[in-house]
Amino acid sequence: MVFSKNDLRLNHYKWQDSSQGFVFAGEPTRRMFDRFNGSQVLFIINSYASVIDRFTAQIGEQIEELISNYLPLDKKSEISVFNWINENIRIQKIIN
Repeated sequence: MVFSKNDLRLNHYKWQDSSQGFVFAGEPTRRMFDRFNGSQVLFIINSYASVIDRFTAQIGEQIEELISNYLPLDKKSEISVFNWINENIRIQKIIN
């Protein structure tokens, strides 16, 4: 499953003009992460989806909520955000 713009529940994101030619693709890097950039949030969600079995829209929504409400400000690169999500989604699954 690919998580898309229509799957996002929040609406505070800014969106890049596609004519700028910049696309988030590949794997998370040390590139700065912007939690308000909708394209980059989708990129991180879909990066996580590509490495787990049975990804669902509900998991994507859970990741979006984690990023929006709980991501520490010191998580600045895509890699650090990806790793933080991986740690925290597991903790949340244990609790729920």
